[in-house]
Amino acid sequence: MTHLPDAPRTDGTDDALRRSLGIDRRRFLGTCTAVATAAIAAPVFGASPALAQDRRRGDDQGGDVLVPASKRGIILYTVRDATGRDPLSTNVPSGFREVFKELARYGYKQVEFAGYGQHPNAPGGASLESVEGAKLLRSWLDEYGLSAQGNHGFIPGSWPLTAPDLETFKKHLEIANILGMDHVGTGGDPADSSYQADWDVAADKWNTLGEMARREGLQLYTHNHDSAYNFLLDQGPLDAQGHPTRSSGIRKLEYFLGITDPKSVWLEMDIFWAHVAKYKFHTYTASDGSPQENIFDPAGLVVRNDKRYPLFHAKDGVINTASGDGYDMVPFGTGDIDYATFFTRVGSRNYHNPMIEQDNAPSSTDPGQSLSDAKIGYANLAALRKKRK
Repeated sequence: MTHLPDAPRTDGTDDALRRSLGIDRRRFLGTCTAVATAAIAAPVFGASPALAQDRRRGDDQGGDVLVPASKRGIILYTVRDATGRDPLSTNVPSGFREVFKELARYGYKQVEFAGYGQHPNAPGGASLESVEGAKLLRSWLDEYGLSAQGNHGFIPGSWPLTAPDLETFKKHLEIANILGMDHVGTGGDPADSSYQADWDVAADKWNTLGEMARREGLQLYTHNHDSAYNFLLDQGPLDAQGHPTRSSGIRKLEYFLGITDPKSVWLEMDIFWAHVAKYKFHTYTASDGSPQENIFDPAGLVVRNDKRYPLFHAKDGVINTASGDGYDMVPFGTGDIDYATFFTRVGSRNYHNPMIEQDNAPSSTDPGQSLSDAKIGYANLAALRKKRK
């Protein structure tokens, strides 16, 4: 990891080092053991005055606006075909730099990465998963007035940690800091299991990794799919392998929330998959063998654990009861999930960071579809207003 000096200097040396690292002034001073007493404002690097003014203005939007301008983001998985496309083969924006430019043109202020790979012919080359690649990405983010909020990246699968996994994780923390992220995470559930013992192991690992991230000024988060909201198997009788077969009624992710350190482990709710879970997982078998109904309330879970959810995936769906998931995915704001009610209920609009996501936005026949859907998603996110009682 990059070593920083013990105390901030006033001769300009620290500013030069900070710029070379791509670290904003707030985080730079926060990593020093002694901080200057004078308050120093963080500049918007590389942004035009108009972009800087708009960023400052975002959280000041009053009235009924549910998602302030500065909080409107997108995970780049939505436009993965565009970042991965050969820019020499098309006039459609391709590669990270041109995609950043296009997303900023729509109005986005935040991006969440889904890895750091792009087409080899794009500026910077195929892989930007390095210190130098991160510096280049940061320069483009700054150029277009964007900030990086997180990444669906590497979380060690092994436990206890192996030395190679530990070094890779440290590298991702360094890249995240260069990019100016507040959060770093993964797109997978903490445990692929229904058993309490496996979630206990996952909690131990995430508490350890989360503390490592916290020491680097980052919040480690897990992004979850529908399975994580199913019921934990934690009651007898046991099966032939000695596993519980019934449930106390607590959901797996609720259990994980209760046994992880709230100062070190954070979550990103994918609101679409949470609604799929509401459709799929509403009944469990109690210890006495009786069926029990428990309807999942995604917004209620956030309200009860408000500060544990700094990030959301804002993904929409049209109800389809013929589908096993209960929904078909569509561009944000064109489906049946009531986002106005969801965001009204969870509140804390200047804390949560909703990222537009659409897994099926790329098209094999229309190279511009994912960007077009991203534009639609931004307009509908910006249009959300508080629900009146």
